[in-house]
Amino acid sequence: MALTVDQFAEDCRQILNQDSSETGLEKVRLVVERFLADRAFIDEHLGPDNDESRKVLYEDPELEFCICAHVHKGSNEAPPHDHGPTWAIYGQAAGRTVMTEYEKVKAPAGDTPGKVKTTKSYDLDPGMAVAYSIGQLHSPKRAGETRLIRIEGKDVTKLKRDSYERT
Repeated sequence: MALTVDQFAEDCRQILNQDSSETGLEKVRLVVERFLADRAFIDEHLGPDNDESRKVLYEDPELEFCICAHVHKGSNEAPPHDHGPTWAIYGQAAGRTVMTEYEKVKAPAGDTPGKVKTTKSYDLDPGMAVAYSIGQLHSPKRAGETRLIRIEGKDVTKLKRDSYERT
């Protein structure tokens, strides 16, 4: 029997109610990997019938975290970013994403983007998940179509976020 979004949300809610620190995020990351391993769950939410770049599967009314399904067609490289005042967990379901992490060299000022330098890059392959805590700068790069589950501590489409450039 396939796992459900309700089970996913409940597992996350139980962890985050007890611990929303980096330790709690690591536990949620492991939940994401468990759901990525459930082929029926992935087929239902990220199968060929889903071509939405962002589909909110669940938003918690109390804790405000969101479980989203993302389908990215073609290649793309996002600029360095964080998620403003919240965290995010990326879970790769299909394709490969090259994730790059950064150190802030200069903070943004007004309309001037901040400056960052690369600290490491790694592949995010199907079945893998990575957590980015508040303020952790990163960027995804995709050479082709990817499908992923992403959990956001809050809906990032409603948040102000700073912009950054590589040095």
